[in-house]
Amino acid sequence: MDAIRSSRPSRRRFNRGLLAAAASSLAAPAFLRGQNLNSKLNIAIIGAGGRGGANMGAVSSENIVAVCDVDSKYVDAGKAAHPKAKGFSDFRKLFDEVAKDIDAVVVSTCEHTHAMATMLALRHRKHVYCEKPLTHDVWEARQIRLAATEAKVTTQMGIQIHAGENYHRVAQLIQSGAVGPVREAHVWVSRAWGLQSKEAAKRNHDIVYATERPAEAMTPPEYLDWDLWLGPAPQRPYNSVYTPGPKWYRWWDFGNGTMSDLGSHWNDLPFWALQLDAPRTIEAAAPPGAPPAHPEIAPASMSATYEYGVRGALSPVKLTWYQGESKPRIWTDGGIPKWGDGCLFIGEKGMLLSSYDKYVLLPPQGSTAQQPPLAPSNLPPLPPLLEHHAEWIAACKAGNQASAHFDYAGPLTEANHLGNVAWRIGKKLEWDPEKIRCTNAPDADRLIKCERRKGWEL
Repeated sequence: MDAIRSSRPSRRRFNRGLLAAAASSLAAPAFLRGQNLNSKLNIAIIGAGGRGGANMGAVSSENIVAVCDVDSKYVDAGKAAHPKAKGFSDFRKLFDEVAKDIDAVVVSTCEHTHAMATMLALRHRKHVYCEKPLTHDVWEARQIRLAATEAKVTTQMGIQIHAGENYHRVAQLIQSGAVGPVREAHVWVSRAWGLQSKEAAKRNHDIVYATERPAEAMTPPEYLDWDLWLGPAPQRPYNSVYTPGPKWYRWWDFGNGTMSDLGSHWNDLPFWALQLDAPRTIEAAAPPGAPPAHPEIAPASMSATYEYGVRGALSPVKLTWYQGESKPRIWTDGGIPKWGDGCLFIGEKGMLLSSYDKYVLLPPQGSTAQQPPLAPSNLPPLPPLLEHHAEWIAACKAGNQASAHFDYAGPLTEANHLGNVAWRIGKKLEWDPEKIRCTNAPDADRLIKCERRKGWEL
């Protein structure tokens, strides 16, 4: 891999203590146009369909001054909802023409173009809300994180559940020692989209079954600019197997499958509660009967195990991710409730099982006791919580940082991507976060920093 910009991962990670989760001051004014807290942000929307449309609606209390999408239907719909907004198909031109008129940017494009749109916003000193995952590869995540630190603006990765009361409470319980020191954690999701057998695809209700890149070229819809949609990805003919819809996320050139998508939501909880940073090692595996790693398509079912070292006073911990038909042994053996999706913390005094919106305390693993551990009675109240987008907007105006800012979301994104790198390389990886490379696997370099098409360099 060619020389790349590197930096020791920040040990000033945002205080995951609950009272500090909402804000930390920035060194420069966040509201760049010098307006007061009652003024509205001028926001540019980059990616206005699907998730982008939902994000646009969530920030529509502010001034939407520009709408950009490679699909002209979504630009037209955005302008109809916000008649004063200017329309664009190329976000590079958006910054060329209206950068001076905007305070903040919401990025909701496909995964492979997140980094470039976000980087342009940061270089123009604009606040950024970027949908998860933050970037398409590990190297991009590091560059975005460094640029955000330099820009001194308010940032937020779109992991909406991070703002919910349940995640805050679980993080508080784990950090207060409710189940004792945690040395093992498991996260699983039932979604099984991606490369799998026809039988498994039918069983998992995956209606998009593909095993190879389509050979035939199709004519793109007239409303879609296919070249702009490709962006930094290698050139290939249009085919409806990629888009419309989120089918693209299965293909390595455009996304990273379930690992980086739902991993952004579910691995967020142990990453936060256990104050994780850079893993020491990463190893991936497939469940029985699953196909091996594919050069084009992300897997439907797999697992990835991360080993984290000592973090201050916290013990080393092993975190394992499971997707699709992969599940933890304690789940398959009936040692815990068989929730379809969940996050399990295994502590010395007990276990805590959480979903998005609920949690339950359980007796220690293997214990015959019926009584689960008791939650500490002296926990401080949670801070006032805002909806994820509202929190970002408020932080932009107040000059504070949002809770899922890029110095937190960057390492989370790196770790998720490394799970896929381990899967594709097929060996246990030893990770050097300073050099941004796997010391025992130079062949992983091409996956840590993906090649970009000319004209789309970061």
